[in-house]
Amino acid sequence: MTIVDFFQQSAGKWLSQRTSQNLSSMQSIAGTTDLWIEPLGADDREVVELQTKYGTDPALFQCGARIRWETKPTLDNRKESGATILVAFGSKDTPQEGKLLQKSTLSPTTFGASRYTIGTDDAVTLITESDTMYAEERLWFAAPNLRLRTSFVKHTNGTSLASFCSEIRMGNG
Repeated sequence: MTIVDFFQQSAGKWLSQRTSQNLSSMQSIAGTTDLWIEPLGADDREVVELQTKYGTDPALFQCGARIRWETKPTLDNRKESGATILVAFGSKDTPQEGKLLQKSTLSPTTFGASRYTIGTDDAVTLITESDTMYAEERLWFAAPNLRLRTSFVKHTNGTSLASFCSEIRMGNG
């Protein structure tokens, strides 16, 4: 699998069911979210903006996506929504690795860069690091309409969060 294959296979509407565990306080949180994943081309305005901001070689562009999300409210929280733009740029030397640029539409000044690798098991691993945290997320398809996700986030203040998501495709849009 390539990152392009992964993004193409991810397109559509998904129901995400998440369970998160704060490893410091041992508090668990569960919830569901609707996700809409839409492919973006190299000429999309937001793709070009990210490529320009990071000075990434346009020839290394692989694919892009807009991910809109909307949480389903529970008794103790309200409905929230937002979107993220993701843009993958490949590595010249290693086709199974590259850079993933992102921008949150909730905060137009929030940009980020991660690196991705694709294992021999076709799982995509995203690693994001900063001065204050380390995050690792692993995504894979158990079936064409079932995507699984695990993540681990560790902050320098000592807090850690682990989560598991199962995502079921609900349609193409």
